[in-house]
Amino acid sequence: MKHPRIHREGRGLIVGTVLLLFLINVPVYMLTAETHMKWIFGISLALTALLLVFVTYFFRNPVRVLEIDDPNFIIAPADGRVVVIEPTEENEYFHEKKLQVSIFMSPFNVHANWYPIEGTVLVSEHQKGRHKGAWLPKSSTENERSLVVIETPSKVQIAVRQVAGAMARRIVTYAKPGHFAHRNTHLGFIKLGSRVDMYLPLNTEMFVSVGEAVRGNETIIGRLQDDPTINTNEE
Repeated sequence: MKHPRIHREGRGLIVGTVLLLFLINVPVYMLTAETHMKWIFGISLALTALLLVFVTYFFRNPVRVLEIDDPNFIIAPADGRVVVIEPTEENEYFHEKKLQVSIFMSPFNVHANWYPIEGTVLVSEHQKGRHKGAWLPKSSTENERSLVVIETPSKVQIAVRQVAGAMARRIVTYAKPGHFAHRNTHLGFIKLGSRVDMYLPLNTEMFVSVGEAVRGNETIIGRLQDDPTINTNEE
């Protein structure tokens, strides 16, 4: 039986949670051991144990390897639910209309982020911002976020934006300009509830719809067209 893997971003926090468990429960035990209030120790132990279980569960790091032959397939960069698929003016990098695809991640989803496609990383920028609910449309442009732009071997550029939510206070991005984005590789990690936006060519063929649940590095969400100059989504 395989042991569950823990993401490196959570190891320090898990150790800290274990220490907190001892710091809370040892004094509680000593204060209640000789009294009729041992039930307080039981409640304290149960609550802190649940906290440890949640933190360990949150930072789980499942092994997912996807073998595909078509380099134009776009893979979900994160676990969650699709909340947006619509043409949007992207004004931070492209300064033109792109197809925005957004995936909302609840605190119970795996929070590792994968590269959705292979190519060269052109841009990796972090921007400070607010911490609104990640499900709100303005969170994409007002919240703390990190933008990664990837250029495929066929010279098509797509952008991936990690967006912090009301609870997420730290975005980790491993992508660096000049690096090659390999499939089955982590782009980064977002702590607690958050979202991931992608900005794709308008003619991208989509295989998912709004409201659909997707799994990072497993669900094929779309396909880039062989000829990016042909716009099949013109209004």
